[in-house]
Amino acid sequence: MARTGIRPARTARTAGVRGARSALLVLIAAALVTGCGGQLADGSQGAGGPDDKGSTVRSRATPKAPAPHGRTPSATPAGPAAPTTPTTPSTPPTPSTPPTPPGQTSSPDPKLPPPRVNMDIAHAVEGGSRRAVNITIDDGPDPTWTPKILKILRDNGARATFCMIGPQAAAHPGLVRRVVADGHRLCDHTVTHNTAMDHRSKRYQKQQILAAAQQITRASGGVEPLYYRAPGGAFTPYSRQIAASAGMRPLGWNVDTKDYEEPGVGAILHVVRHELDNGPTLLFHDGGGDRSQTAAALRKLLPWLRHHGYGFGFPVR
Repeated sequence: MARTGIRPARTARTAGVRGARSALLVLIAAALVTGCGGQLADGSQGAGGPDDKGSTVRSRATPKAPAPHGRTPSATPAGPAAPTTPTTPSTPPTPSTPPTPPGQTSSPDPKLPPPRVNMDIAHAVEGGSRRAVNITIDDGPDPTWTPKILKILRDNGARATFCMIGPQAAAHPGLVRRVVADGHRLCDHTVTHNTAMDHRSKRYQKQQILAAAQQITRASGGVEPLYYRAPGGAFTPYSRQIAASAGMRPLGWNVDTKDYEEPGVGAILHVVRHELDNGPTLLFHDGGGDRSQTAAALRKLLPWLRHHGYGFGFPVR
């Protein structure tokens, strides 16, 4: 009975020792786990750290942190991005339609070069003044009459537009440059002054216009004609667009003085004074014959125009 009484006491003591040992083992194991696990990507502790070669132990309570910016982590740094190949459009862009010059009413032919200036025939004064006239002088330059007319214009403070024949300009470049130096403008009046050129081929019309423009420009030292006047008014839609595509506004007239017919100074003055209401663009000549009546008429007409409140301008472009 004594042995029986002693044994329960020993059993309780043994159990207490064993319990303490078990608790100690649990604490040691926890310390070891914490020491080997290291930090996870999100800063929590767990197993399977970088020194845990081949270990599959990982904390299930803490998920694996995502890679920065949503990328999958890789042991190899990413290289430079491949260059982007530009995308070629499947269809070429449609070329834009050239803008129509302001105020133009004519319809350009899309098969021809687009007009750079208005291809309508001009009559008005640049700036729209109702008290100004356009003096236009055709068929020169002439070594006899052009210098006389230049002096009359200068004496009266008048400006004019000289419509020149290409070969005449080429033959007298000094006169062309004097015209420019005096502040007047140049106009292309073709190569041969063919008044029936509207019945000739398009190739012929183009050659007459562009060849004369080159001759005038060369003679002037680089100043291009700003207008194109068809001989006898023989314009065509084609010739007007060819001229306008080269930067020359087609130029008409409102008052034909018929000075080329040599009707007399009085007759020339009578036409201008009685037809001035038709419009501001007056037609005279400094080439093609004896222009003494033209010079005498201008000598009287220009002061008369000044006296009646008219100024002198250039045709609209």
